This record gives sequence, C-alpha cells and structure tokens, in this order.
Amino acid sequence: MSRPLPSFPVLRGRDGAVLTAEDAYLVLDLPVEQITFTADGLGRLRAEGRTLLIELRARTGTTPIVHRIDDVDEEDARRFADRMNEALARRVDDDDVDGARFAVIRHLGPTWRKGFHRRLGRGLLAHLLALLALGVAGAVTGHGDVVAAAVVLGGFGWLCLAMGWYGAARSRRERWLRRHGVLATAVRTTGRGGYMYPDGTGAYRGFLHGDDDPALTVGFPADAPEDVLVLSKPFTDLVNSLAGPFLVFAAAVLTIALGALSAALFSGAL
Repeated sequence: MSRPLPSFPVLRGRDGAVLTAEDAYLVLDLPVEQITFTADGLGRLRAEGRTLLIELRARTGTTPIVHRIDDVDEEDARRFADRMNEALARRVDDDDVDGARFAVIRHLGPTWRKGFHRRLGRGLLAHLLALLALGVAGAVTGHGDVVAAAVVLGGFGWLCLAMGWYGAARSRRERWLRRHGVLATAVRTTGRGGYMYPDGTGAYRGFLHGDDDPALTVGFPADAPEDVLVLSKPFTDLVNSLAGPFLVFAAAVLTIALGALSAALFSGAL
C-alpha cells in the first residue's frame, strides 16, 4: 500500500506544466495530458538545472522510462527531488518492479470519439431545429396537419438518424481499428470506472468507461495511442453494422417524405 507523501512545493514549468504531490501520488499536468505517478512505481527524481527528471522503476535489464518537466525553479526542483528521494529510500519492497504500470497517462485532448460525439450532437441539433421551425411555421399559418406531420414523421426520422448515425460510424471505426490499428487489453483500476492499457511504447494510459467488466478490449491507431476506443462485443458490432446504415436510410426517407408532405399541405394540394 502506498504511503502518503510528505509536503512538497508545487513546480510550474514550460507551457503551463505543473507537478504536484497529492496524498500517495505525484500528478504532472501537461497541456493535453495528465500523468499520475504512484509512489510504488517511482525510481528516483533528478534535478538538472531548470529540469526535473522523474525516473520510474524498471525490471532488471530494462531501461527505465523518464518523464520531465522543464523551466522550473532550480531551488524548488532540487528540494523537491531531495525530499522525494529521501522518502523513496525508506522503501523495503522488491526493487525488481515495472514502474510503468504505476504511471498512468490520461489524455485530455481531442480524440476520434470526442470529435464524433461533437459532430453527432451538432447534426442532431440542426435536424431538431429544422423540425421545430417547420412545426412553428405550420402552427403560425394554421396548418395543424403540418405540425402533426413534423411531430410524427420528423420525430421518428430524428430517432432513426441518432441511432443509425452512431451505430454506422462506430462500426466503421471499429472495423478500421481491427484491421489497421493496435488491439490491447484494458484492465480495471481501483478507481470507479477507470481502466488502463499498454500503449505499445512501454507506457500505460488510462481512461474512464461506464462498463464494470474487469477487462475490456480496446483499439487505437499505431501513431496515436491516446485515441483509444473500447471495442464492442461481436453481436453488438454486427447489430451496429447492419442496423446503422438501415436506420440512416430510413431517416433520409422519412425526412424526404416529411418535406414532400409539408410542401403539399402548404400548397393546398392535399
């Protein structure tokens, strides 16, 4: 069990990087990443001028991973390293430890999943606003039948678009990852909904997910290990790949039908 760390100064470095000690952890906040170091995985800290190097423990015969924070105050960095190394020297556990598993990187920047959810939300909002505008126009002009059509056909079309677009896009992304990406097993950490996975460089990355399974299969592009996606189970992926395009097609048909019906009702053809 990790022991609480003594009080340390807060180190601020280049580009807004901040290193702090919190309970039994060191937390390095970077522009698009946050790295949480558990004391059990730390080897030693080295202050070299205005740079503080955080060296992880490594198994015998392997090269330790080193993280760094630049442009820090020299005196604070020296005191930080000395006090941390003094605390680490009191450990009595086995030295043959893979410290990378105790330094979890959490990506905070853009990913495919975040970008897709943003595009999906904007598309659904635009569709909904169009339906509302059509309903308001029908109500103002006294065409209650247009309002009813917007509610019924437009509502079903909106639902089909939401479910179909999500299923089709996710299935397509998963197929690409299975063929061209890197697959890995993410294991649940002690935190609620937290998982971590090896990113292929020797480091471990973490993410939050709503599942409660002890292990999940994830995929990510080889050149962007932070862009992780939890892969669906085979049956779910099959449903997404078949139902997704069908629902998008159904949404298009319902939207066209709504447009044609509304035009006919407004023109008095019906």
